[in-house]
Amino acid sequence: MKHLNHIRFIFFLFSLTESLALPTKPQDIDHLSATQKFIDENTAYLTIIAVSQYVQEASFDEVEMLVRAIMDHKNRCLADSTLPECSKVANEAIQDSICAVEGLPQKRNFSHCCENASIPRRLCFFFNKKANVGFLPPFPTLDPEEKCQSYKNNSESFLNHYMYEVARRNPFAFAPVLLTVAARFEEAATMCCEQQQKATCFQAKAAPITQYLKALSSYQKTVCGAFIKFGPNILNSINIAVFSKKFPKIGFKDLTSLLKDVHSMYDGCCEGDVVQCLRSQSQVMSHICSKQDSISGKIKECCGKKTPEREDCIINTNKDDRPEDLSPREPKFTDSENVCQERDSNPDKFFAEFTYEYSRRHAELSTPELLRITKVYKDLLEDCCSRESPAACYRHAEDKFNETTERSFAMVQRECRHFQELGKDALRSHYLAKFTKAAPQLSVEELISLSKEMAAALATCCTLSEEFACVDNLADLVLGELCGINENRTINPAVDQCCKADFAFRRHCFEHLKADTTYVLPSVSALVSAVHADWCQAHQEDLQDKKDRFMVNLVKWMPEITDEERLCLFAKFTAAGEKCGQVQEPEACFSPAGSKIDNESQAAEKQR
Repeated sequence: MKHLNHIRFIFFLFSLTESLALPTKPQDIDHLSATQKFIDENTAYLTIIAVSQYVQEASFDEVEMLVRAIMDHKNRCLADSTLPECSKVANEAIQDSICAVEGLPQKRNFSHCCENASIPRRLCFFFNKKANVGFLPPFPTLDPEEKCQSYKNNSESFLNHYMYEVARRNPFAFAPVLLTVAARFEEAATMCCEQQQKATCFQAKAAPITQYLKALSSYQKTVCGAFIKFGPNILNSINIAVFSKKFPKIGFKDLTSLLKDVHSMYDGCCEGDVVQCLRSQSQVMSHICSKQDSISGKIKECCGKKTPEREDCIINTNKDDRPEDLSPREPKFTDSENVCQERDSNPDKFFAEFTYEYSRRHAELSTPELLRITKVYKDLLEDCCSRESPAACYRHAEDKFNETTERSFAMVQRECRHFQELGKDALRSHYLAKFTKAAPQLSVEELISLSKEMAAALATCCTLSEEFACVDNLADLVLGELCGINENRTINPAVDQCCKADFAFRRHCFEHLKADTTYVLPSVSALVSAVHADWCQAHQEDLQDKKDRFMVNLVKWMPEITDEERLCLFAKFTAAGEKCGQVQEPEACFSPAGSKIDNESQAAEKQR
């Protein structure tokens, strides 16, 4: 019954996108007109994004065919808007077109979605998306000269193909982000193809584009995962913390009004409704710009820009300074005699206001930490309000908040100490072992990706003045990648518990995870085969990738050995593997008679 109620909630969540309020103010009409113009100019791109994210296995030819179908649909409706098919919203028309292609649903394994209609079909397409894109071929790379020749020959087809490849590998990235990525790539191609050193130019331009995409898509996936798994209250809490930190002078009433538009934005964007996503994000930014005097003094220049530059500019502005008249703490939540009565009269509003007041006073804290403080406060009041003297109990709330933050600070300090002591490469191996122990069911590619992201987060943050917030925010995004966006994702009981029990405290939960005892270990002899496959067969990859895969396999097969023993075995095995990879008959290296590796594996077998 609980699962059924959750599915009904998701149906309700998706149904909200169908009922948009009509604009009533002149500025709303101007905003709607400008946004619609942008959508009309980018219909092909938006269709490519939608189709490539919904049907990631589709070929570029199949996507182009569907783009032509949608453009025909658009032109027919422009000629005669009274046609029955023209009453459908854009996302429904796109999904209709996808399902109408003969043989495609069966060929690409989504026919079960096309058997449904309306909300169930949209829900099916959403859950059919795959975050792990290991099933796709490597991202195509062209020689810079070839790339520029293709761009000059047919820039439209070249850029469409780029958008297709990016969108299918980022199925949960919001359409406005992908459109910005495409615009920046087009700028890079235009500039670099005029340069003598094309390769150097493309490398320099590609890095910030990739970083932008990775950062935004990771955040969006994590927030959508929280929305789908934990419901609208957690989405609201995240956005209250984010906006209160960024715009500390915003009033609570204005924030509450803004959050209604933000909620609508996530409804459309998380589902993958590209048109609704673009419209609703633009509406959020219009809302902010219409009240910039009471929200922020730093966004005036941004608000003068057009879609989507305006949205991107506002997102990337620095947070405002804390108002000078803002007291260090809000006494109404700890000193008032009526706290329990106020909580009981409207719990959602009460805790939303608490999160707002605490967040705007503590911009130095991470978003997850602010959610932890709210959770601690909720639990404290649950206890205090059942006592004879509640006020005497909750007056010490600040002590509880400080204790929570101190525990989180200590965790970040340990992580940054690891970074300082180990260095980036050894740190990556450390997290590779840690993630593999906790979740050996994940693919090698996923485990390597998670460890790289965690090491990169610490390398980015551990030298900054805002070290704590930076580490805690980015580490939480790594766990968001691990937990996934789909409510049905399951790894093992311990990891699932951390992912699903409490969003705010999942970092603390993961910190204490031990090796998964439910994982069925294969024989250690398989380790030798893995080494043989990596070092003795031709692979177009660097040595570090081979070492990373070997570390994963080593941890899976021998999870109980100490870190020191693992590093010793790792050094010996990889040294022998490198040596074997260089001889004419590498198989002889791995034979029982002459294999140092085999001797080590026999010793390890005895330990099990």
